[in-house]
Amino acid sequence: MTPLNNKKTKSGTYKDITYTLKKSDRKTASIYIERDGTVSGLVPKTLKKPGIERLLEIKRKWIYQNLAQWEDMNSTRTRRQFVSGEGFMYLVRSYRLKLVADQSERLLLKDGYFCLLSDDGQLQNPDAAFKEFYKAKRQNKISARVNFYAERMGVEPSGVRILELKNRWASCTQEGRLNFHWKCMMAPSTIIDYIVVHELAHLR
Repeated sequence: MTPLNNKKTKSGTYKDITYTLKKSDRKTASIYIERDGTVSGLVPKTLKKPGIERLLEIKRKWIYQNLAQWEDMNSTRTRRQFVSGEGFMYLVRSYRLKLVADQSERLLLKDGYFCLLSDDGQLQNPDAAFKEFYKAKRQNKISARVNFYAERMGVEPSGVRILELKNRWASCTQEGRLNFHWKCMMAPSTIIDYIVVHELAHLR
């Protein structure tokens, strides 16, 4: 969840830590773990290699702990089978999947179930169906929360987009446009609000 300004990217390895850094006009340095488990950071343009290595050494224990946590969380990931009874998250609640033979859209949330259109048990790209559902729901939900907090924070984003972001949950462009990963709609409303406020803060 970082601002995507015009930064110079630098990759390297310090001891056993492989990292990617982006240099900008900021005065402070930050190290973070991306959603894909890579080590990234934002550092001042003036920070040279010795300073970068000192920063990584200081953060070494924190990096190890967070990488271990990331590996533990991802070791339990399961591949979706898209069978009746399988659970899918939406705004922190899990809904069971039901395969149906006749409905107006490929995927609907109704009567407490995710109803997925099926033709004699054959599914047409169920991953895309869920992605489209989350993107459609998120546009309204997140845009409303952006408007709510933007007014209170005294900022004006230039737009809101729902994207397939590679490593981040959200980002803020140099032009003030907020981008959100479509999977945000699987999170609780409080977490969505946190992400929205975090990105709006970049505009300050």
